Amino acid sequence: MKAGLMLMLLTAATPARADRVYVTNERGNDVTVIDSRTMAVIGRYPVGARPRGITLSPDGTELYVCASDDDLVRVFDPRSMQETHTLPSGADPELFVLSLDGSRLYIANEDDNLVTVVDTRTRQMVAEIPVGVEPEGMAVSPDGATIVNTSETTNMAHFIDAAGYQITGNVLVDQRPRFAQFSDDGKRLFVSAEIGGTVSVIDPATHQIVKTIGFQVPGVLPEAIQPVGIRISRDGRKIFVALGPANRVAVIDGDSLEVTDYILVGQRVWQMAFSRDQSQLFTTNGNSNDVTVIDVASNRAVQSIPAGQQPWGVVAGPD
Repeated sequence: MKAGLMLMLLTAATPARADRVYVTNERGNDVTVIDSRTMAVIGRYPVGARPRGITLSPDGTELYVCASDDDLVRVFDPRSMQETHTLPSGADPELFVLSLDGSRLYIANEDDNLVTVVDTRTRQMVAEIPVGVEPEGMAVSPDGATIVNTSETTNMAHFIDAAGYQITGNVLVDQRPRFAQFSDDGKRLFVSAEIGGTVSVIDPATHQIVKTIGFQVPGVLPEAIQPVGIRISRDGRKIFVALGPANRVAVIDGDSLEVTDYILVGQRVWQMAFSRDQSQLFTTNGNSNDVTVIDVASNRAVQSIPAGQQPWGVVAGPD
């Protein structure tokens, strides 16, 4: 048998790497855990009041949850889903992002117009950074030098120096910016605007908007197209945007920055997460109380999995 054919057969016979997918349920006050290989729910666990933002430590040993109505970040062992400790967060934590080494947690505090910085090792608050009104989206540049926060009412993306915690630039975007995501090469920042119905593509070096991407879904009213979560493939070839009550995920070509596809998912799609190998994309659908699994290669929704009451955030980690 030729070596090439043998390699193809071995590759086909190798099962995809399984992940555990963790979904916060905003009204259920719990997290649903899904096995990505079987697509089965393997547990639901209480995590505090109104959980929204969720992420894993770089080594996968700690699961962080924004318990918004508890004014805390709760930290869990992802294997047992037992709470290990809490972190101070400020009022109404909604979204957060970890520094590259996992030592700092940058938290958007919607009610206080602050970004709170917490040392995850000492479990102490180390800084509070005043930003615009109703901060929500958080991003960290690939080199770790820049933090970005989006403020919903001020309609700005705030660039913050990660060393000195000072704002270095403000970029006006469309109405109600909800999410920010850097490309892996750090050359672009994508900011979604829920009410504006657009995604702004910003050059982080100049703080200039280089393109504004709009969306048109046949049969869907423009006011129902509300961009929220954004995920970008590692190679930068695909950008996925959750369109809220349009019940679609838009696919944008990473080179042309043009929309190439719309994927029908559940109702009020909000946030998204890739599997670790990026073969799958998981969406949280708040009004249909489920998670849609998208095959990334084909841009096709392949399965719907029941979650809890109003799923909001999602992250995938080791099985």
